[in-house]
Amino acid sequence: MKRLKNYLRGLLAVVLLGAVAFFGVAPRWFDRNYNTVAQAPPYLASEAARQFHERLFVADLHADQLLWTRDPLQRASHGHVDVPRLIEGNVALQVFSVVTKSPVGQNYESNAADTDQITPMVIAQLWPLRTWTSLKERALYQAQKLRHAAARSDGRLTLIRTKADLEQYLARRQQDPNVVAGLLAMEGLHPLEGDFANLDVFYDAGYRMLGLTHFFDNEVAGSAHGLEKGGLTELGRQVIRRMEQRHILVDLAHVSPQSIDEILEMATRPVVVSHTGVQGTCAGVRNLSDRHLQRIADNGGVIGIGYWDGALCSTELDALVHAIRYVVDHVGIAHVALGSDFDGTTHTLFDTTGLVLLTEALLADGFSEKEVALIMGGNVLRLLKETLPPS
Repeated sequence: MKRLKNYLRGLLAVVLLGAVAFFGVAPRWFDRNYNTVAQAPPYLASEAARQFHERLFVADLHADQLLWTRDPLQRASHGHVDVPRLIEGNVALQVFSVVTKSPVGQNYESNAADTDQITPMVIAQLWPLRTWTSLKERALYQAQKLRHAAARSDGRLTLIRTKADLEQYLARRQQDPNVVAGLLAMEGLHPLEGDFANLDVFYDAGYRMLGLTHFFDNEVAGSAHGLEKGGLTELGRQVIRRMEQRHILVDLAHVSPQSIDEILEMATRPVVVSHTGVQGTCAGVRNLSDRHLQRIADNGGVIGIGYWDGALCSTELDALVHAIRYVVDHVGIAHVALGSDFDGTTHTLFDTTGLVLLTEALLADGFSEKEVALIMGGNVLRLLKETLPPS
């Protein structure tokens, strides 16, 4: 009997240690080891580049910070984005994108929709029970996380839902540069859970940019990484029309080439590609062809260039500048922006405090100060002024 009791105590200890590892250590380990930088801060640039960078309106079209346990308001020693580091990097506007599902064995070529590696992460991070089985609830919970962060930020973080919000923020930022605006986005519309009415639920939760797909085909459209890689479904066409009615930006990141064509055929408002590369500098199934670059430019859209190797075939600064230059040379300065994919299990050259290095590199590549201002955030600002709901 004594040996049995000792055995049970030992078994309980193992279970408890396993639970601690699963609920406490595992998510943080994953975050630390998959959201990394090649060059650690601080990031040193010339004084001239730093002074110019501090005068810019800098905008980033994509970061996945809300997926992790890190408090957006607290400076972390790992990962890429939080409010203190955004302020240090002079980022005026950060798009916070929400991930709700990702296939096991995720790859760029072909993924089915029948597995999910986000569910264990949701459970391990002790998200509310309602999020364990519902993608819709995961999207609503992450939106809530961002709203709550803004509410307790003492004004350092403000959420943008309308043009009026944006104008108020811009006026405030002129007086105090130590503030950040956040815009809420979604990576794939599988959280609709097949119900068109949920689109309005997400609008009410604050979402103003929606990607149609992520790494697998869904009920709305084909993904560049899916099995079929088809076009829009009938639900998808309804979704596009409703998004335009409600002034929600359509994000073409991750969607299949056929879906890009079909969306642009019916779009009456500018679109965005929040984070991508271009095939002209880095071949890849999710990177944009020259034909799609031109069609997006003709639509008045903006293309966010990512910082990770899947977008650039490198994490070197020269590769990022080269991709930006390629877009400018092919479709003009008005259609390129930044789309880091920070905190998206990516390895990048720097975290968000290092953006001054990009400003310096763009100037060194021959871009004028006016052109750099458009690339670093001016084009995004123009797009939001054109597309956000008035009030």
